[in-house]
Amino acid sequence: MSRILRFAPAVLALAVIARLLWMFLVPTGFNLVDLHVYVDGSAALSDGHLYDFTYSEVTPDFPLPFTYPPFAALVFFPLHFLPMKVVGVAWSLATVAALYGVVRISLNLILGERAAQPQYRNVAMMWTAGGMWTEPVRTTLDYGQVNVFLVLGVMVAVASSRWWLSGLLVGVVAGIKLTPAVTGLYFVARRRWATVVFSAVVFGATVGLSYLVVGKQSHEYFGTLLGDASRIGPVGSVWNQSLRGAMSRLVGYDVETGAPLIAALAVLAVLALFAWRSLDGDDRLGTLIVVQLFGLMLSPISWSHHWVWIIPMAIWLLYGPYGQRLGARLVAGYWIATSLVGVVWVLSYFQDSIWPISRPGVLAWLGAVDAIGVLAFFGLLIGYRVRDNRAGTTDRKSADRSVEPATHRSR
Repeated sequence: MSRILRFAPAVLALAVIARLLWMFLVPTGFNLVDLHVYVDGSAALSDGHLYDFTYSEVTPDFPLPFTYPPFAALVFFPLHFLPMKVVGVAWSLATVAALYGVVRISLNLILGERAAQPQYRNVAMMWTAGGMWTEPVRTTLDYGQVNVFLVLGVMVAVASSRWWLSGLLVGVVAGIKLTPAVTGLYFVARRRWATVVFSAVVFGATVGLSYLVVGKQSHEYFGTLLGDASRIGPVGSVWNQSLRGAMSRLVGYDVETGAPLIAALAVLAVLALFAWRSLDGDDRLGTLIVVQLFGLMLSPISWSHHWVWIIPMAIWLLYGPYGQRLGARLVAGYWIATSLVGVVWVLSYFQDSIWPISRPGVLAWLGAVDAIGVLAFFGLLIGYRVRDNRAGTTDRKSADRSVEPATHRSR
């Protein structure tokens, strides 16, 4: 293995070169549709029509609106002064660098000081090179999405012991895209109350700044557009890997926020709680992954490119406390295989349009690939804890029985 790891820098360099060649040589390689939304949409701040903007040059069946909080537009606004080719290449390279950071922090959280050894730097390079071709990261690069940067911000917040830095990062990334706000549950679970409070204050500051700079557009977003899932995209498309998306495809219609979805989310919340409780108290990465997977399932829309968290999860499964157990390796293999194959991407060719919800049964079940994986992960953690507790009880009983005869003889 050490011989293979020696080639890690070359493997990563080749992966990056392949990605750049893809961008410039393949006709669709430089579409970067979401990056266009960030850049061109933020430019619409100037004329007061941020939430009237749509980008449809390569997505005529679904003109893409700007769906992020106005603070995100303020962050992205300077980019529209630069040539799009420059922004696209820099964004892609920065995404790969951010992915490397995510992998390094994941290993640090698991291995501690051992992660500083040279071999683990090479391990991180290998994971980065391979991770670039998993569906969440590959589509993030294809679209020019912001997901990896948000994950990195959360990972730095979790790795830091400074309450103000952790709170600042969580508040800012939640201000850019609301979904990372679920990270607050992690800090609640860790009882880092100063971080919880400060992250809320920072998020509130991003909202306040937005109202101060672009008041009318901020009111439009927080007053009417927030929570409108139909504006974000088609709930029933296979690209939506949330619990609502999976259930809608299975039953053939949008379950919306009705009783079936609420009941399913309640069950999921209980499983997530038991999965969290099954972890050791000092397992920061394991706890974070449980929280983030729950957040992805809870959200009405969780596009396949939102699931960057499967990279830290696979690393935790293979290098963490259960890394030597077959079940953990099987669940990690499931996530790695399905994301490298790109099950969602393959299934997308079997849907004539992104809008109709009804699917043939086999495709609907295959389209629940991420939901099934989350249940397998939660079940794995709960099952291992139950088994370990039973084994511990059995060992204690055996020890008691072995002591009892000796005590009896001594009488």
